[in-house]
Amino acid sequence: MKIFLGSDHRGFELKNAVAQFLTTLSIEIIDCGPQDFDAEDDFNDYAKAVAKNVSSNQDSFGILICGSAQGVAMQANRFKKVRAAICHSADDARETRLHNNANILCLAADKHPDYATIIEAFLSTMPLTEEKYLRRVKKLDEE
Repeated sequence: MKIFLGSDHRGFELKNAVAQFLTTLSIEIIDCGPQDFDAEDDFNDYAKAVAKNVSSNQDSFGILICGSAQGVAMQANRFKKVRAAICHSADDARETRLHNNANILCLAADKHPDYATIIEAFLSTMPLTEEKYLRRVKKLDEE
């Protein structure tokens, strides 16, 4: 499993904690930035980097973090084959994986999420394969 990871300045500390956590799970991490704290950075740059990688690497995942998770989710969802979802709980993570086959998890750093539980739920939940769910996911990539 490969996970592309990115944040802005508000999510920088949580991104580093998430990277350490993923390492304990023996998951390959590609850190799309930022590498250093910069209070003036823009979430867009890192959300684009993660989304581009996820959209072109089948079966990969992304984790994006900003203050509210709203900005990174909006930016990432502009890319085809990206289904970024904001999750504040393990239940949110399971639900969006089951029904929407989400491939980018967006976390809100300002809400101090129980990120380990949310990430584990996101990564361990397999999407439903009934025709109606596959049809709905396919429609997400339509213009």
